[in-house]
Amino acid sequence: MQANVSENPRYAVVAAVQRPTVSDTEFEASLAELRDLAKTLGFKVVHTFTQKRPGFDTTAYLGAGKREEVRRFVNHEPAIDDVGLAASYDSDVVIDAILVDHEISPSQARNLELEVGCEVMDRTMVILEIFHRNARSRAARAQVEIARLGYMAPRLREAAKLAGPQGRQRSGVGGRGAGESHTELDRRKIRDRIAELQEEIVAMDAERKIQRSRRQERQGLACTALVGYTNAGKSTLMRALTGSEVLVANKLFATLDTTVRTLQPESVPRVLVSDTVGFIKNLPHELVASFKSTLEEALDASLLLHVVDASDPGFERQLEVTDTVLAEIGASEVPRLLVFNKIDCVGDSVAQDEREAALRERYPECVVMSARRPDDVARLRLMIVRFFQKDLVETELFLPWSAQQFRGELYASCEVLEERAEPEGAVFRVRGEHDTLESLRARFSQMS
Repeated sequence: MQANVSENPRYAVVAAVQRPTVSDTEFEASLAELRDLAKTLGFKVVHTFTQKRPGFDTTAYLGAGKREEVRRFVNHEPAIDDVGLAASYDSDVVIDAILVDHEISPSQARNLELEVGCEVMDRTMVILEIFHRNARSRAARAQVEIARLGYMAPRLREAAKLAGPQGRQRSGVGGRGAGESHTELDRRKIRDRIAELQEEIVAMDAERKIQRSRRQERQGLACTALVGYTNAGKSTLMRALTGSEVLVANKLFATLDTTVRTLQPESVPRVLVSDTVGFIKNLPHELVASFKSTLEEALDASLLLHVVDASDPGFERQLEVTDTVLAEIGASEVPRLLVFNKIDCVGDSVAQDEREAALRERYPECVVMSARRPDDVARLRLMIVRFFQKDLVETELFLPWSAQQFRGELYASCEVLEERAEPEGAVFRVRGEHDTLESLRARFSQMS
């Protein structure tokens, strides 16, 4: 069982290079996001180092002067300019890691680690580690392992250099071929493991598609999927729409496995609601590829609920990130309803009204709401139901008194708008799918 990370916090510093093409707002938003990722991973960030450069230092990401500044801070040495930077936190605190707000090369990470004196984790590694900790289902665990192995493979040589001669020594057991180095052996093992996991995922995907197809054929369910930025309140909205006890936590990527529940109260047609994994800026390509099967819930949906945090000043960037990822998985053409959630987190009532007015002016078809307000949830539910009812037809069906045992099936298969009694039976005015209604009509006519 994993220990509660809050009981034994690890300490970290964040380092980032701002290039000329990145605005101050975008840069600060990315740093804030990395600090949130660090918190999710169990780190307490004690300082942030930033630097403006035309590009990353090819040797060790940060420039030489900034690397020296970080080294002195990590090792509790007085700052060169005597500003007291090294004394700005508890001297007993040991810095466990430097978190870099970009994906850097294996050699850059190795050189930075050697020079500064503590572990270096780039943004991709941080996200992969969070996914690794939070994956629960077999499919999610397999997908995360593939992504981690793919990330590790090109870094084995640098890890061996960092470990030195002792780290490269082995007993020779393990099937090393003639002329094959230990690093090559490790890479071969990784390739074999990835191939094995991919076969497992293919089998699980096939099984999941069969189950989903049978479920939809059996119950005639419509599907809608919650998509959006991580921590936008999708799980809270999922709970409100379905009444299910799904995990709700104020952490990035608190849930990774797709959860599917029925919209409550049940409607005609019955609607399945799925909560997909959250998106994030610069989502590692390894994860975009490996999580494609998880995100296929969005591809299978007839309607996407694109959930956005209305209280986040950087929501426009979040919109772009989600749109980009949806395009990468081929879901950009699925009908979409833009849902601005967490409006109750925007200051007082006056500030909330102003934000809502601004959002509606810019996005006329959007929904502005809070998943914690029952009236807002009921209004969104009605919009979802109406979307799936737009292609339904209305008609009348006659059910003889001698066949009233089929009333339950009638009510389960369509929406009964009106019922009236006649001498020989009951007449129902109903709304439902054309094929379903015609099937019922044919069966009922045989009983007349």
